[in-house]
Amino acid sequence: MSDLEWKLFEDIFSEEASKRGRGMPHAPYRYVLNSLLYILITGCRWCDLPHGDVWASKSSSHRWLKRWRDNGTFEYIQARILAIADEKGLINWDFGAVDGSFSPWKRRR
Repeated sequence: MSDLEWKLFEDIFSEEASKRGRGMPHAPYRYVLNSLLYILITGCRWCDLPHGDVWASKSSSHRWLKRWRDNGTFEYIQARILAIADEKGLINWDFGAVDGSFSPWKRRR
């Protein structure tokens, strides 16, 4: 995630989480978000998450994913992205697509 991209999100997150007791220090939110976006965009498995200076570990990323899903952070991020894209005219609201391959509907026999 570039510095410009991070500017879109950095105010959403509180100060970096402090380390509580023993264990590994918390990964910076920017690295966690970078890792989660990589997984969501590529569709890769958690074990295939890249390693390096700009990535959070798979366990840290998954832990924050659950936390941000539960506290509404992801919905807020999505709303912000959609608002920016809509403001710039990047979304055509007249069209949409639904992927039925993941539908819970069961076919009658």
